[in-house]
Amino acid sequence: MANIKSAKKRVITSAKRAERNQAVKSAVKTEIKKVRAAIEAGNKEEAAKALVNATSAIDKAESKGVLDRKSTRL
Repeated sequence: MANIKSAKKRVITSAKRAERNQAVKSAVKTEIKKVRAAIEAGNKEEAAKALVNATSAIDKAESKGVLDRKSTRL
């Protein structure tokens, strides 16, 4: 653990950000899995809704800086 006050704060802040980023990435992956599952099931309506939700989740993650802007564009 760091001895300097600002370094201690950065360690705590970094841990919080890493936890939040992991949660957002997990949510994005879940939305993508829902799209793929709906496509494999052959349910077009559900797949279309899931695709909209997944696109929204990806865009939100991009805007928060969790995902790289270049990797989220098709």
